[in-house]
Amino acid sequence: MVKTKRSHHNPIILPNRARNWEAEAAFNGSIVRDNSFYHMLYRALSVDQLYQGIRLKLSTVGYCFSGDGVHFKRRRQLIVPEHEWEKYGCEDPRVTKIDGKFYIFYTALSNWPPNAGGIKVACAVSEDLSTIVEKHPVTPFNAKAMVLFPEKINGKYYAILTAHTDMPPSKIALASVDRMEQFWDKAFWDEWHTHIDEHTLKINKTEKDQVEVGTVPVKTPDGWVLVIGFVENYFSDKKIFRIDALLLDLNDPGKVIGQTTDPLLVPEEEYEIYGQVPDTIFPSGAMIEEGQFYIYYGACDTTVCRASITLNDLLDELKHNPLVPGSLATQQAITLKRYSENPIISPVKEHSWESKYTFNPAALYIDGNVHILYRAMGDDDTSVMGYASSCNGTDIDDRLTEPVYMPREPFERKHKAGFSGCEDPRLTLIGGKIYMCYTAYDGVNPPRIAMSTISTSNFLAHKWEWSTPKLISAPGVDNKDSCITAVKDEGPYFIFHRITPNIWVDMVTHLDFNNNEYIGGHPLFGPRPNSWDSLKIGLGGPPERTADGWLLIYHGVSKFDMGYRLGAALLDIDNPLKVLARLHSPILEPKEWYEHEGYREGTVFANGQVVIDGTLFVYYGGADQYVGVASIKLDEILTALKSGK
Repeated sequence: MVKTKRSHHNPIILPNRARNWEAEAAFNGSIVRDNSFYHMLYRALSVDQLYQGIRLKLSTVGYCFSGDGVHFKRRRQLIVPEHEWEKYGCEDPRVTKIDGKFYIFYTALSNWPPNAGGIKVACAVSEDLSTIVEKHPVTPFNAKAMVLFPEKINGKYYAILTAHTDMPPSKIALASVDRMEQFWDKAFWDEWHTHIDEHTLKINKTEKDQVEVGTVPVKTPDGWVLVIGFVENYFSDKKIFRIDALLLDLNDPGKVIGQTTDPLLVPEEEYEIYGQVPDTIFPSGAMIEEGQFYIYYGACDTTVCRASITLNDLLDELKHNPLVPGSLATQQAITLKRYSENPIISPVKEHSWESKYTFNPAALYIDGNVHILYRAMGDDDTSVMGYASSCNGTDIDDRLTEPVYMPREPFERKHKAGFSGCEDPRLTLIGGKIYMCYTAYDGVNPPRIAMSTISTSNFLAHKWEWSTPKLISAPGVDNKDSCITAVKDEGPYFIFHRITPNIWVDMVTHLDFNNNEYIGGHPLFGPRPNSWDSLKIGLGGPPERTADGWLLIYHGVSKFDMGYRLGAALLDIDNPLKVLARLHSPILEPKEWYEHEGYREGTVFANGQVVIDGTLFVYYGGADQYVGVASIKLDEILTALKSGK
């Protein structure tokens, strides 16, 4: 993922309280460079006023210029309502210079309060950005954010716009004409709109998301970079406003050849969180200068801000996430397929020890059976472990009616009312012995990692003769999500664990843990800013050995919606301390009822996986209440990791 740096001058344009026409807000700035100056057009919002017999804050288009692209001066109004089709406001300009003229596409409001039928694209033409010489209504249908390419492509003028913005789902679509005048020809748009799906860009998003054109496309040697506004969960109260980018083919700009997988920006700074529309950012201008790609954006519909990315890094990111049909990375991210009969394990009201929650399962594949140890809780909120098995990886053939592991030591017994016990097991078979790492919690002290063992023969015979558990993590440190991995049975051994917010790994030469020996190590990898795993991460099941490396499934938590999702990474086969690859997108995220209706809404949390006949089965807890299983061909996920998806 690329690193985007905000300007330390942000916000670079603020409302001017001394001028009524821009006293409330000055935002969504579009920039064009001409004659050594940076010219910016922006949306200005007036004080509340009586206008056309209605009280409103009127939007007009302001102008200013700069010598360095940061410090702007001589602000004045450039576009104001004059016609019926823009009577109630002129919003969000995008400016392009071509053929010696400045073409400014903007949103025109023809009714109040605004509705879809009265929100359309208009165009103003200027020769010097001092006066407007022409104005035209453009789209006869609901649309916003239209941008004109800064040069002809194959002899034609091209533009991209957002159609049906206020009648979601929106469509980002391409239009081309022989003459500029055709862009305000109603007959052209009537015909174009009839075949709108043929003009729509194919963008990687879900049905829950909304996209909108952000900036005028910027030409690079590898394609046109189009910065877009991307709103996750648009139809919910948990919207996340992002700034993303597309890479369009140089000669066929209707073809999307790359897309960023992680957002370039999300609201984080105070000026992006507090304002007229909180927690909102929206791209409106872009340019390249001295190897840097600059993005101008509106923050909280209040101010103009600027951020930069190294151009080569951005292009590398776009080229490594291709959307070309037939490529290794398709338009859909690699995802696990849920078993249709999920959940495979649910609470049993008649069993007091598992009457409330059954979740977070460990798994081992031995002698043709998947053996599952799952965390269970009853009315006393004590975590114990239950057992189930499956011969095909999905259907439960056997499930015991009594727990197979319970708290035995003071460090995991309840000391006060509330949660306590033995949590979230992970199993590793080394030689003839099964090692179980789990979270021991007494309800008072920070959770610690405990380890217990059992012979494989006793495990398969259901003789639950576990060794006395030992604490292997230091006191006073909240440590969880641990397992043991051995490159060889005789060692060395790698112990994975989690100290918030990272996955840690320690290498040890033995597994005795006598005389208060505790694991340490160092972080393996951590959260990624602006991504689905931005808050904290932790281990899933023990890494799976493959010909390409150790496949590590992990969970990540988003700081934006606090949801738990699953991701994947690949570690070096001889040195698991070395991360070879990490998928950009989650392989499983909460969608089904059993992943939302439980103790913790919006959670998928894995503790184990197995490989059967080339298929990876991942066992996971849903909503901290159920057990589900999801699968994928092992080669498919390894190919995605190796291709840098």
